[in-house]
Amino acid sequence: MKPRFAVIAAAAALAACQYHRPSTGSAERADEGAIRRELPNGNASISGPVLSYAPVVKVVAPAVVTVRASHRVQEQQQFPFFDEPFFRQFFGGAMPRGGTSAVEEALGSGVIVRPDGHILTNQHVIDGAQDIKVDLNTEPRRTYSARLVGSDAPSDLAVLKIDASSLPVLDLGNSDQVRVGDICLAVGNPLGIGESVTSGIISAKGRATGLSNGNFQDFLQTDAPINRGNSGGALVNTRGELIGINSQILSSNGGNMGIGFAIPSNMAREVLDQLISKGKVSRGMMGVGVQAVTANLAESLGMKEPQGLLVNSVRPGGPAAKAGIKTGDIILQMNGQPVNDPNILRNRIAGSAPGTQVTLSMLRNGKPEQVQVTLGTWSPEAEAAETAPSPSTTEGTGPARPRLGVGVGPMTPDLASQLGVPSNTQGLVVESVDPNGAAAQVGIETGDIIQQVNHQAVRSTADLTAALARSGNRPALLLINRGGQTIFVAVPLGH
Repeated sequence: MKPRFAVIAAAAALAACQYHRPSTGSAERADEGAIRRELPNGNASISGPVLSYAPVVKVVAPAVVTVRASHRVQEQQQFPFFDEPFFRQFFGGAMPRGGTSAVEEALGSGVIVRPDGHILTNQHVIDGAQDIKVDLNTEPRRTYSARLVGSDAPSDLAVLKIDASSLPVLDLGNSDQVRVGDICLAVGNPLGIGESVTSGIISAKGRATGLSNGNFQDFLQTDAPINRGNSGGALVNTRGELIGINSQILSSNGGNMGIGFAIPSNMAREVLDQLISKGKVSRGMMGVGVQAVTANLAESLGMKEPQGLLVNSVRPGGPAAKAGIKTGDIILQMNGQPVNDPNILRNRIAGSAPGTQVTLSMLRNGKPEQVQVTLGTWSPEAEAAETAPSPSTTEGTGPARPRLGVGVGPMTPDLASQLGVPSNTQGLVVESVDPNGAAAQVGIETGDIIQQVNHQAVRSTADLTAALARSGNRPALLLINRGGQTIFVAVPLGH
């Protein structure tokens, strides 16, 4: 179901970059030694106050650029009634025009990733641009016209090319090896004041913000101050390696509040290579909707502990359907790796090439299964089958009302049309919800369609009452259809 949360104003701050490793000169070695020391047991610890990040910045800064993308917009016509034939007669057909065009400019940052002038930035920085300029942070200062090599809205990344050679570049680090608590630096051009460097730590990994149009999110979260204009700039570690492309900030006022997000360098590397080689990005697709198994869902499914991902929808004719995956299956592993987060599974699938065969370890009716799925090709049209509404984070007119707290009615073709679902959709429509009932506590809403209870189809209030009775004191597992999207919800019924 839809999550309940306070609306927070989000300001996008995008930044991307790549890095050279610092040289191994004595000054750089001394400063790096001051930043961290490896203990005999292999763990790292801070060895004392950090004296300076200057050696890292010296290497990183020349490869971070300012990106200025402009496009012309038509302002509203001052006298729109001049287009009416009645008024044209007074001007002999020659109509004065009040509308004018204006140039809007987006300011962001970018990272030189290849010496021949390839630059990585955010897609939203250059989206719709008719002219793109790149300012280098070198002496003498130089400005180049850039052409768009390719862009990828789902990851919010784009690649530009300028006609230059022997440029400084940044090495892409391995973002999978980044740890929460690692020191990082953000480099870019915040608010257009000029290239700036800020420091902080990695606050979290694997974040999905939902703040942008990007479909594939696996952000590094950092408290290194970033602001508007940092978009497309670099997030680097203390070795001067690019570990992320600064992309967003979470803010109530559009300014830095210490919650910034960067696209991991491993995702950026894959998108970069495909955009340069093919001009587009191809992603794998399985054709399922999944949700995390919560404690209440695990109890309703008879599982000893919450684990894996519950399949709540299967795209007809898609790769998963062809492999025999069914609604209600629980995916435990993909290629031997545990999966407990829908976003992580989605990104792993998207990171695999179409045609790749993956092995899923699953539970079906409590029994282990293994299934091989040959991935299809992701497209925006297929996205709906991959995405389900989020369940409530709190799980906790018929005879069903006393235990479930809803009034229901039969499904009809007219109702199906009103609710935006196919006319042959079966189930019971929620007509009212008791605000103090169990259903309300897990986010069930008026207009939802209850299609199953404990994997049994329900078509009448009698079906629903009988199915709920069979739940006993365990949470009832409901399959809910909301606007064509399906999701399982565990409803605690009490004693």
